[in-house]
Amino acid sequence: MQFTQITPFIPCSLLSRQIGFYRDCLGFTLGYQAENYAFLHRDAAALRLVQVDPDVDLKKPDRQGSFYIDVRGLDALYESLLPALAALPEGRVRPPFDQAYGQREFHVADEDSTLAFFGEHVGRASG
Repeated sequence: MQFTQITPFIPCSLLSRQIGFYRDCLGFTLGYQAENYAFLHRDAAALRLVQVDPDVDLKKPDRQGSFYIDVRGLDALYESLLPALAALPEGRVRPPFDQAYGQREFHVADEDSTLAFFGEHVGRASG
């Protein structure tokens, strides 16, 4: 037996806007869309967007979620996304940096404040 993929469910307030963000800003491909659900993928990573009721405030701190995508070539990925990332409002992107636990990462907040973490193993930092 083998696990082959994990695809987080990400709640969103407006499905079409989130599809646009993940497709146009982060380079995902739309694989399937229904009235309140969409499946997107890029390479071996995938995610599932689910539109919630309009009265759900996804920007409340207790509703915020996050997910982590391990990548190869993090800096090249960031550079390829930079034109779209630069167009986002200030505070939604944290450029690449090294973590003490040996990962190089960058972070992006989506349209409803869900945090997408991208990381690549670079070895344990010294210090």
